[in-house]
Amino acid sequence: MPSIFAYQSSEVDWCESNFQHSELVAEFYNTFSNVTFFIFGPLMMYLMHPYAQNRSHSIYVFCILFTFIGLFSMYFHMTLSFLGQLLDEISILWLLASGYSIWLPRCYFPTFVGENRSQFTCLVIIATVVSTFLSFLRPTVNAYALNGIALHIVYIVFQEYKKTSDKEFCRVIEVSVLLWALAFSSWISDRFLCSFWQRINFYYLHSIWHVLISITFPYGMVTMALVDARYEMPDQALKIRYWPRDTWPVGLPYVEINSDNKKY
Repeated sequence: MPSIFAYQSSEVDWCESNFQHSELVAEFYNTFSNVTFFIFGPLMMYLMHPYAQNRSHSIYVFCILFTFIGLFSMYFHMTLSFLGQLLDEISILWLLASGYSIWLPRCYFPTFVGENRSQFTCLVIIATVVSTFLSFLRPTVNAYALNGIALHIVYIVFQEYKKTSDKEFCRVIEVSVLLWALAFSSWISDRFLCSFWQRINFYYLHSIWHVLISITFPYGMVTMALVDARYEMPDQALKIRYWPRDTWPVGLPYVEINSDNKKY
């Protein structure tokens, strides 16, 4: 049995041909497309700093975990090792768990969240620790389970979308869901239609997934912050801003807190 550190010891092998550009890097484009995680993770930690100071310092952990996903994903695609696969998927699991702990609206799980979010956070951590150990038993199922959790988050966002009439809030939700849908479509296509893409010599869909999901991260983060503000910050206004300039046609969203007049 090969070592968990060994190259190609994982059962998962994406559509990109292996070792085409380097003897040390199994999937070249899938490896280096993770650089976007190292850009958006620290950048959102900086942009969301005022919000984190008012809401929760756990926001920093959320951004750091996103950066670690990029690091472990890079290691996995470089080696296709079993250890790399587990580190990649477990870091995604903990990112989703941290998002639940910070932002899950109490109205969806009133029995568990209630007035004591710290108790709910403990339950999430226990469930995540158990899931982490279970990941070693069925590693090939992990990715599908994680996407299932993502679908639940999309469901929560959709329910909030139906409740609001704010056009800017709706726009952020729409862009978030669209980006996630495009990213997920790329992931599914690379996983299940690999033979087709190989016939036309197009091996980059998983790389595109990395880039799209990185761009989805700021939009999803802002969306959940605005959803959360309805329940946890009723006396404070969260205004959507865009980096580097609000007037630019394309930018990364973040939230600015203004206590004078409530917006969301």
